[in-house]
Amino acid sequence: MNPLRKMLLYVNTAAVFLLRFVDGAAENWPGFRGPTRQGLSAETGLPLKWSATENVAWKTEIAGEAWSSPIVWNDHVFVTTATDQGTTCRVLAIDRDSGRVLWNKEIFSQVTLRKERRNSYATPTPVTDGKLVFAVFGDGSFAALDFRGGIVWVNRDFTFYSQHGLGTSPILWEDLLIMARDASSEGEDKKVGWQIPWEKSFVVALDKNTGAVRWKTGRGMSRIGHVVPNIWRDPSGRAQIISGAGDVVQGFDARSGELIWTSENKGEGVVPSIVLGDGVAFTACGWGGRESIRTFRLGGQGDLKETNLAWEQRKAVPKIPSYLYLKPHLFTITEGGIVMCLNEATGEIIWQERISGNFSASPVAVEGRIYCLSDEGETTIIEAGPQFKVLAKNPLNEKVQASMAISGKRLFIRTETNLYCIGVATTVR
Repeated sequence: MNPLRKMLLYVNTAAVFLLRFVDGAAENWPGFRGPTRQGLSAETGLPLKWSATENVAWKTEIAGEAWSSPIVWNDHVFVTTATDQGTTCRVLAIDRDSGRVLWNKEIFSQVTLRKERRNSYATPTPVTDGKLVFAVFGDGSFAALDFRGGIVWVNRDFTFYSQHGLGTSPILWEDLLIMARDASSEGEDKKVGWQIPWEKSFVVALDKNTGAVRWKTGRGMSRIGHVVPNIWRDPSGRAQIISGAGDVVQGFDARSGELIWTSENKGEGVVPSIVLGDGVAFTACGWGGRESIRTFRLGGQGDLKETNLAWEQRKAVPKIPSYLYLKPHLFTITEGGIVMCLNEATGEIIWQERISGNFSASPVAVEGRIYCLSDEGETTIIEAGPQFKVLAKNPLNEKVQASMAISGKRLFIRTETNLYCIGVATTVR
């Protein structure tokens, strides 16, 4: 072989090996709010500054209307969307390095029912185990696809109606796909389940490989909500699904679905997802209750009322964005841009400031920084510490309500019409 050609082959092989090594080391972002469901990333080397034209690795147009967040597994980015005025449900796979659409699969059609204006018919964020990707759409239907776009199973047994539309997302635990279904009545009195408590909301677990129901457990009396659950292991090692809805925060046995405990948490329409700390769950009250940031001690059994309430803070309560727990602090942001840093053990406010914009997306934290993505498409980056400090403001000037994903030293931001990959473009493949 020609020595020059041999040398070039060696360089190219080394470059590909290096890229694969970097890819292999990249943290996956497999579902809503990432690997821990808490908005936290262990990545390093993330960009601090960008715009719609600067520090953009790629931008890919996404048709339809949807506010599901992107997820990432190795070289695949997945998003869901609903086209044809929300009636056609689709899952897309996009190459992480180039932004090329690998496949765009129509799953089924749905009947579009009532929803809030800021909701969509494809709001639930998909989730993946690295082999299958699981999607949910506004009518409550589930689907599982392989990474080539083949439909593995569909479950349409749990039709959904809510005055708000469907706003929560599924999670994975071992071989189970788990989702809260906190609906309201489609009957003549639309206040039932919404403003009037009822007994028809539940948490359901499907076999992730077949779509068959493994368990379904009713909440008891509750109201409408959109809270993504989280998973906590009690001192015995048993996994509990910690789930909230209107009027309640509850713990379910992950394997059997048994309702282990329930606590009062008055208010309907609650949205912030469950965030876990050292033996506590951080959550919020909804509308029409004692609106507050609330922290419940975990580990009880039965009907606890409010006996396990550790503390509550009634100032600047987020209605939509979820929290960030970075010990010893809890960070929150309201829809109007009020950011707070609290003592996670007591709820004492350490600082409270306002940043520009309106907010639906949940913030993420990486490298000691908090990324707050506004509805106007501007990301304000603040220092994750006991003093308030703005590090950067980065506008995209597009409407945004989906939360960002982080993987491979890049940020993935879904706007109303595009998916952006923020970071250095890949030049060797």
